[in-house]
Amino acid sequence: MEKYSTIQVTLALLVFSFFNILSAQKVALYTEESIYESIEFAMPKVKTTSFPDYQVSIVDFGAVKGGLVKNTDAFSKAITAVNAKGGGQITVPRGIWLTGPITFKSHINLHLEAGALLIFSDDFNDYPLIKTSFEGLNTVRCLSPINANNVENIAITGTGIIDGSGDAWRPVKKSKMTDGQWKTLVQSGGVLSKDGKIWFPSEGSKKGYESSTNFNVPDLITEDELQSVKDFLRPVMVSIVNSKRILLDGPTFQNSPAWNIHPLMSEDIIIRNIHVRNPWYSQNGDGLDLESCKNALIYNNTFDVGDDAICFKSGKDKDGRVRGMPTENVIVKNNTVYHAHGGFVIGSEMSGGVKNVHISNCTFIGTDVGLRFKSTRGRGGIVENIYISNIDMVHIPTEAIRFNMFYEGNAPVLEEDQNANDEKRDEKMVEVTEETPSFKNIFMKNINVADSETAAFFMGLPEMNLHNVSLENSVFETKKGITAIDADGLTLLNVTIKASNDFALTIYNSKNIKISNFKFNESQSAIKVLGSKSSNIQFDKKDVANEKEQIQTGKEVSNKTINLK
Repeated sequence: MEKYSTIQVTLALLVFSFFNILSAQKVALYTEESIYESIEFAMPKVKTTSFPDYQVSIVDFGAVKGGLVKNTDAFSKAITAVNAKGGGQITVPRGIWLTGPITFKSHINLHLEAGALLIFSDDFNDYPLIKTSFEGLNTVRCLSPINANNVENIAITGTGIIDGSGDAWRPVKKSKMTDGQWKTLVQSGGVLSKDGKIWFPSEGSKKGYESSTNFNVPDLITEDELQSVKDFLRPVMVSIVNSKRILLDGPTFQNSPAWNIHPLMSEDIIIRNIHVRNPWYSQNGDGLDLESCKNALIYNNTFDVGDDAICFKSGKDKDGRVRGMPTENVIVKNNTVYHAHGGFVIGSEMSGGVKNVHISNCTFIGTDVGLRFKSTRGRGGIVENIYISNIDMVHIPTEAIRFNMFYEGNAPVLEEDQNANDEKRDEKMVEVTEETPSFKNIFMKNINVADSETAAFFMGLPEMNLHNVSLENSVFETKKGITAIDADGLTLLNVTIKASNDFALTIYNSKNIKISNFKFNESQSAIKVLGSKSSNIQFDKKDVANEKEQIQTGKEVSNKTINLK
């Protein structure tokens, strides 16, 4: 593939901006009724919030702007008073407002006026340890800056900004910064890991990291010792648990300690017109993690974050299976994602399942991966009935579409200190149990990709293949084509691959594959079929002008494996 010039890149971004403007105009016409149009499954109508015509200002309860005085008590008093009145709006006026954690009660609309900047304290003592769930596991973390548990009818609205002071909490990898940035960070204080490759804001944060074998849960120390690693147990910025009728509409959420927005075991959720921002180097800097939730609308939002952007989860391993609550009945429309590990993501913590999801009219600009599906042996859970359409992507450095059932938690783009794509695949068949993840009935169409490393990578498990996955009416301009490993029932219909230096399609140990109207560059290597377990692979005769030259097969592939019709 030719390298794009600065002018070409600029023109491409202008084109995408133009389409985003058109998309925004379309969304402006949407109503809560029309958002349900063209949905492929029976979608219950999301119950909406409603508040009494009663308003107060945080100033009425003693809040002081300027960013020097903590207003934790003023927020608490305002919420208590409005809740006692039966609910209403609490206004945050223009200005800088410093506060500790804000705990919602039912029937509260926290409204940030234009120019309002709500900054959460960077004093870790303001955030006590609580029992919660993080990354799908039952664990202990610090109380979230914005938190709600077992409430109903709550909202965060307006056009102000909510800042979680995340830089005070987050460790940073040297590989994610320039030499100058790293030098400045180290000189600011904090401590380094033994190998000098990770900066921690405090000794407690470093101790927590060294006490963990399982990502962010310190499992090498007792619960009694957790207070000593409190700095490491950074919270998600917005935690909404066991709650109903939730609206986020308008504000910017940024600089979170960990994930930005985390609805958990909640229902009737509307997230629209928000902007979510995190530095690209932010560890666990996800945008939105919808976990074990049902009946949700996510539309007209922008994300620019340090990890996955729009991510669906349902618990991890045994904790998720015992919870047994899938994420289900969700519509995702008209969202733009800039930097992220994945634009739209399912997993890897999906042990309770994910089903009945519609994603359409989204644009991914420079995300590490576009559509990302991840799990591993031990998770369990079923992901099914996922409908994806009208997705535009540009400048994707890895795969536009990626299914990986051997996910080990690595970032999708190589860093200096890790081989991020070295997820270990094991061809050994293992017994299918409740710990076996299953991805099936996933339908993608109208996917358009310009400038990516790889078009698509479909990889299931030997004992549980990806089942009934289709890709239709799509165009990929990439360096590498499509690879399918351990797939059963993959359909490629009206797909164009413009791969500059690789096979258009590689199939390994896959079966019941149907390819029709498959187009590729005549000059490139075309199709490769490998694996003794490959069977019933069907092509259209018109797509393959010269079978012997354009289809390469391994010695282990049976003569009956490939059919031209």
